[in-house]
Amino acid sequence: MRICSFLTPANWSRSSNHGGFYNRPFLESYEETPMLVAVLTYMGYGVLTVFGYLRDFLRHWKIEKCHIAREREEQKDFVPLYQDFENFYTRNLYMRIRDNWNRPICSVPGAKMDLMERVSHDYNWTFEHTGRVVKDVINLGSYNYLGFAENTGVCADAAAEVAMTYGVGLASTRQEIGNLDKHEEMEKLVAEFLGVESAMVFGMGFATNSMNIPALSGKGCLILSDELNHASLVLGARLSCSTVRVFKHNNMQSLEKLLREAIVHGQPRTHRPWKKILIVVEGIYSMEGSIVRLPEIVALKKRYRAYLYLDEAHSIGALGRRGRGVVDYFGLDPGDVDVLMGTFTKSFGAAGGYIAGRKELIDFLRSNSHSAVYATSMSPPVVEQIITSMKCIMGEDGTTIGSDRVRQLEENTVYFRKKLREMGFIIYGNNDSPVVPMMLYMPAKIGAFGREMLKRNIGVVVVGFPATPIIESRARFCISAAHSKDMLDRVSPRPSQAPRTWAAAVDEIFLLMDVF
Repeated sequence: MRICSFLTPANWSRSSNHGGFYNRPFLESYEETPMLVAVLTYMGYGVLTVFGYLRDFLRHWKIEKCHIAREREEQKDFVPLYQDFENFYTRNLYMRIRDNWNRPICSVPGAKMDLMERVSHDYNWTFEHTGRVVKDVINLGSYNYLGFAENTGVCADAAAEVAMTYGVGLASTRQEIGNLDKHEEMEKLVAEFLGVESAMVFGMGFATNSMNIPALSGKGCLILSDELNHASLVLGARLSCSTVRVFKHNNMQSLEKLLREAIVHGQPRTHRPWKKILIVVEGIYSMEGSIVRLPEIVALKKRYRAYLYLDEAHSIGALGRRGRGVVDYFGLDPGDVDVLMGTFTKSFGAAGGYIAGRKELIDFLRSNSHSAVYATSMSPPVVEQIITSMKCIMGEDGTTIGSDRVRQLEENTVYFRKKLREMGFIIYGNNDSPVVPMMLYMPAKIGAFGREMLKRNIGVVVVGFPATPIIESRARFCISAAHSKDMLDRVSPRPSQAPRTWAAAVDEIFLLMDVF
């Protein structure tokens, strides 16, 4: 069975120079879904839907057992807690391939990891652990870009030493008695690392966005958000009670049109000027592998006097000659970005997030951010992991470990993307992005690809609707500096000629039969 029969030899590439905004080629690859593949994908979902309704009919008449949460018979006159139609996708489509997600690991999520084997006897409704451990699975799913998620080395030793001195928890907020000297040292280091006046840290990356955007924007303000922004940014925008307008992904014409309309027309009904216009974007988009067109956005925000909020969760440490993120990648002035946000959960192998910028901004957030006022302080060993790994990247540890890893990540990214293209795969994103989406398209291939890769001791993340458009299911590889060339060669062993499109139809039929 050819799992990858969707391969095609041609990619559509886009190169930009845009009036001198870029001092290097800006190459991103996207290919429209071939018509035949799109038709087959819709047919696949159609067949799955028909069989789903058939199974629901059997469950209704107690012919097939139903495991899904539902209302009790005595509660039928109450307001329903569960929307039956909304759960249709979960119980009839997602459940068939649920074994590809939430796989428990029992080791450090480094370049290789150990997985706990599990089986299901009721078609993925429940799982049982067999007690067997699958050893040395190549990890292409974790965001361990620089390889600092490890249990040996200088970072692990420093974190262990701090745990013995400070403990692992503070049981208080920083505004009470949970503010350590380590926290203040880390914030000064983050500000120095980013080249800004001040910074503050938070214990959770998701909350860094969702709790701070409402503090920065409110009623009478306008948020212009990229259509592919992360859920934490979307939630923060909604909680802020601001007016939110969405522009097409990385499309500067769409963004400028919204900016012009905002300036010309002002607020709805009253037509008063907006109190504030905040542009919200990401450095690397984690599902597309694309890099934000930051030089053009900075030019637009200056021209229309808007503010810029940049989420560098995936780009900090992973981009730029010095690993300082997308600002460093484009050689821009950090002062051109009003709010710099990032997380420590990826390149630094830790947890939490930060907001950085001018001192006035940080002083305001210290007393107005819910995440700063009410959240428990970051754990001391996590703080030390961040400090040590950041000093390695900056070279302040007296070694070249950090710079070597930044360079290795760049080399691995270019090498792996080149190998996949030579094999004929359709991949998305920027040439320099360590997030590498590889298109699967058809629903049956989501589960089949994940399972077949695991059989070969390769752990990958597969993604489908509703996280992606319905005809753009994909596998997402995350490249790490810890990956060796041999590991990457094992994942992409040799170039192969792209199979004919009719083979995709044959494979899809057999894979759908396997799903049922």
